Amino acid sequence: MSNLINYSNGEMKTSTFEEKMENANFPMSDKGRVYHVEVKRGEVANRIITVGDHTRAEEFAQYLDKDSPLFRLSSARGFLTITGKYKGVPISIIAIGMGLPMMDFFVREVRSVVDGQLAIIRFGTCGSIGAARTGSIIVQNAAFAITRNYNYFSDTEEIESELSDEKPYNFTKIFHADPQLYKKIELELINSFGEDNVFTGLNATCDSFYSSQGRKDGNFRDYNSNLISTISDVYPEAISLEMEAFMLFHLAKSSTSLPLKDSNNTILKNSIKAASAAMVVADRVTNDFISPVKVHDIQKVAGKAVLNALVDFELIYVHPDDDDCVWNQN
Repeated sequence: MSNLINYSNGEMKTSTFEEKMENANFPMSDKGRVYHVEVKRGEVANRIITVGDHTRAEEFAQYLDKDSPLFRLSSARGFLTITGKYKGVPISIIAIGMGLPMMDFFVREVRSVVDGQLAIIRFGTCGSIGAARTGSIIVQNAAFAITRNYNYFSDTEEIESELSDEKPYNFTKIFHADPQLYKKIELELINSFGEDNVFTGLNATCDSFYSSQGRKDGNFRDYNSNLISTISDVYPEAISLEMEAFMLFHLAKSSTSLPLKDSNNTILKNSIKAASAAMVVADRVTNDFISPVKVHDIQKVAGKAVLNALVDFELIYVHPDDDDCVWNQN
């Protein structure tokens, strides 16, 4: 399936495994590994930072405690899990790639192998459709989704004759970040970047980098020339575009108490607390795009801010902190 790389006190061990998958409803190996992320119990902490690319995950991992074991697992489907401790608190940093399906794989599969509450912060990139310029940080306190309406494109002649009642893009209702968690992130980012460089507001999560974000592509009939202005009409408070936050907030809202195993547990729903922040790499107002050097400089500072917010966030129920957990193994 994948290469398992486990760093423990500086020693690198590499092994490959092929494990039989069981249960077509929720595939899991005979050793308890989930199908896409490939983690099992004890390899993921209750506090998680999720990012898009592996480089950012490795950048953030540099801040983890040097005197604690550091675990890495790279799955065959592009997920990278790094688990260790920050200020003595177990933390996982998981790179998931891009888009709604990857966020769905990540949240559902991690939820299935971690007991207790989860606090998940996404730190990624976004486009700005408001006052934030490239290099700014946007804390996304809520999100809605924009999805391509496939039915609209089923009969070109009908569309062109304007006989169709369909619209090319659908807008969902708004789902919110956890208020306590996003406010902790907001405070840490303001302390790191200054109040003028941090914006907080509503985000649009799109199912495409191109069509549903209003980018023009002459190779396809996307019917999106007025999409940015339509966003402003439907949700005038929207200030950013990206591809993951809505799914994170939606799944947090939809989460149940499972798989909490504490017999004293009284939490009946919403066992996942979620928040999101992103650096602006594309200014859709001025058409400016950020430089790679600036991205590196920003995420270096942002990583520490997000880690500080995460360890400061209280969780009532957490995974048993025993010898089976990778952060306790030497």
